[in-house]
Order: sequence, then C-alpha cells, then structure tokens
Amino acid sequence: MIVSALLALPVSAQFIASREMLLEPTETRLFAHRDTCDLYLDMYAPAPGMDILPDGRHKPTVLYVFGGGFVTGRRNDPFCFPWFDQLLKDGYRIVSVDYRLGLKGVEMRFDLAHLIDAAKKTKRAVDMGVEDVFSAITYLAAHPELGVEMDNIVVSGSSAGAMISLSAVCESCNRRALSKQLPEGFHFKGVMSFAGAIVTDTGKPSYEDVPCPHLLFHGTDDGAVEYDKTAFGKRGMYGSSSLVGILAKTGCSYQIYRYLGHSHDMAANMEETWPEQKRFLEHSVIAGEPLIIDATLDDPSMTVRQTITLKDIY
Repeated sequence: MIVSALLALPVSAQFIASREMLLEPTETRLFAHRDTCDLYLDMYAPAPGMDILPDGRHKPTVLYVFGGGFVTGRRNDPFCFPWFDQLLKDGYRIVSVDYRLGLKGVEMRFDLAHLIDAAKKTKRAVDMGVEDVFSAITYLAAHPELGVEMDNIVVSGSSAGAMISLSAVCESCNRRALSKQLPEGFHFKGVMSFAGAIVTDTGKPSYEDVPCPHLLFHGTDDGAVEYDKTAFGKRGMYGSSSLVGILAKTGCSYQIYRYLGHSHDMAANMEETWPEQKRFLEHSVIAGEPLIIDATLDDPSMTVRQTITLKDIY
C-alpha cells in the first residue's frame, strides 16, 4: 500500500537487541562538514594479505550505508559487527559512513491528502544521503593512503541505506548533478541491497550507462519498502522486483532473492545471507561473470524478525 511503502524503517534495535560483539575501526576520519552535523567514516581493514587475490589484484572495498528510516541509525551499530566480521575474515575492507538523517524532526503525515508531501520529503532525504555517500567517496579518493581503490568499491545498504545505495548507483550511471563531485569516470563495482528501492520524481528509473552488478534481497510481504512498485504520476518507489525488470533491459548482471512470507525483516538479515553475498562478490564482482539469478525462496530456516510499522517511528 502507498502509505506503508513510502519509507524505510530502522534495522537494529527495533528488530532484535544487538548481539554481543565489539569491533574497533582501524581508522576513523571526518570526511565532511555540514550545517547540521559533521560526518565521519569508519574503516575496518582485514588481516594483512587477506585482501590480495591470487593474481595480485585486491578484493573490493565494501562501503556500508546504515538503515534507520532517515531518522535514526549509526555507522557503528554493534548489530552489524558479526556481518562485518564475516566480510573481514574473507578479506574485504569495510568503510561504514555517516549521512544526514533527512527526516529527523520532520513532521510526516500519511493520509491521502499528504502523500505527495511525504513523497517529496522522502526523495529529499534520499538525495541528501546520496550526496553524503558521494562526499565520502571523494574523500577516499583524496586520501590514497587509506588504500581504497576507486574502481573497486561495492556499495551496500540496509533499508534506508539500501535506498541510498541503489539511488547512488543510478545517479552515478546518469551523471546527474549529485554525482558531479565524484572522481572522473567513477563507477561502482557492485551494489548489495537489503530491502531497498529507488524513490523517484521523474518516472521509472533509467540508466544511461550499464549499471554495475546488483544483488537484491527482499521479503515479498515487505510493508515498509516497496517490494514491487508504487507510483502516482511521475513519483514512485521502485522496489527490488520492479528494478530487476529494468536492469535486465540494460544488460546488467543481477541476482535477486525473493523471500516468501518475509516482511521488512530481510533488511536485517545480512549475516544470514552471507553465502549468497560471497558468491556474488566472487563471481559477479571480482570475476565479472555475467551471472543472472532470480530465486524465490520459501526457506523455513531463514531468520524471521519482528517488524515494525510507521507508527513506531514517526
């Protein structure tokens, strides 16, 4: 439904309590000053040599964008640490970034008379997040001592962060105003989305350049971030199921895992879907294989978490 499809919801505290684990970043850097806040990034480096492939190339850096409905969340939420640990043990460097919470303190009303206003505010919040992610990439490009290769970044996000990640890829492919600050010729190496969508005010998403490989996880009963699409006029939210139809026409490599009976809880199942991520990173991103997977799963072993409603956050 349109009302529940407008916004991404928080991932961690509202689903389950954070697990007992602590990871300390190897670097914390201030990457941007904004009127409302300073933005930081945390870097987590794998053990020396773990990121080197047999042919001498480096494994990609995973740039993570947290979820939280654009009102809450943090780059160093301990909930993500077990997943971070999996990535690190497999040799992937992680950069976890701040972004401005564009709906924090903003009145949101979801009755029919205010849907357009809510959609405008949501699009603005996504654009702010994309701008901040691009600023983080610009900072990384200006600081090569951090070891992040500009042609080897996989952006990944959960919920609101997934919306920002997918939109960042689309913006960079279309070379629009938000992407002007990116290094010349920059493209993402891949994107991993946990219950994400693209919010647009210009109609169906499109790509001027062939987009990077996409990995999409989504519950078919997601009532927070649209699984398929909701559109009114040129405004709409295009979820994972809708996006793969668009991506297929671009020649993009993609993998989508549709979880039957799951709601927005798939935004929190990063650790549980690690085998699929590992295959995606190794085959689609590193090896560049044109692998297409479209899988619908009724998996009783997949963790089911208690989801929340818009009333719980706004």
